[in-house]
Amino acid sequence: MTHIHDPRPCTLGEGALWHPEREELYWFDILGKSLMTKGGTFQFDHHVSAAGWVDRDTLLIASEVELFTCNFASGECETIVPLEEENEGTRSNDGRADPWGGFWISTMGLNAEPDAGAIYRYYQGELRQLYAPLTIPNAICFSSDRRFAYFTDTPTQIILRVPLEEKDGWPADDPDIWLNLSEENWRPDGAVCDAEGNLWNAQWGGFRVACYAPDGSFQRAVTFPSSQTTCPAFGGPDLTTLFCTSATDGLSETHRAQHPFSGQTFFAPDTAPGQKEHQVEL
Repeated sequence: MTHIHDPRPCTLGEGALWHPEREELYWFDILGKSLMTKGGTFQFDHHVSAAGWVDRDTLLIASEVELFTCNFASGECETIVPLEEENEGTRSNDGRADPWGGFWISTMGLNAEPDAGAIYRYYQGELRQLYAPLTIPNAICFSSDRRFAYFTDTPTQIILRVPLEEKDGWPADDPDIWLNLSEENWRPDGAVCDAEGNLWNAQWGGFRVACYAPDGSFQRAVTFPSSQTTCPAFGGPDLTTLFCTSATDGLSETHRAQHPFSGQTFFAPDTAPGQKEHQVEL
């Protein structure tokens, strides 16, 4: 059974992150330029979309112009590295920390212009572009055995898998097609891997987060009362609670009236054994 974690509707909820030391969920309303918690909202001047935890009080946050740290204790923010700072037509989108302490982040056009986006990795002081051109890059996550990274370009309806170097986590080869969702017409959005190696994918327009085994076979789905599910995360004291953000962007008034929970943030307890979110090393 699913429940409402926070009733505030997001225009474009994204970037769900369970902070393992604070035991608190963070998420973003990208179009609202805000970072949200159950206790409040942090407002920014630019679009913000994804984060990784650095320590108890600090997040690494991706905006449309940079990766920066935000310290909750001091209230101070510090630029770490520019991110497409001179490209006024793009913003950050999906992102997640990897097992080596790196941070993967995607960009896309402000209006989802074709081929305007890319995926980057920040690691040991270097921001390196990995994949381009992409349109709506999503589903960045990492297998529990540290062997693979996953990602998608949502319009293709294909989730790709790329092997990683054991030593430092850089891609070891070209990505391969891991899961083709086009025949079933699912649109893959954000994703997270659990401790057993399964991938949980939020599917835009599908009212659900679907679970796929390491071989790509469908296992089950958790449904939510919002059509535009966007980003899952595992959290809670034992990391078995599945959280999910959602969006109202583009929905008609009729649809929102029929589905009044659209854009809210949800949770489903006792779903699966999740992984602890990896810590970013600056």
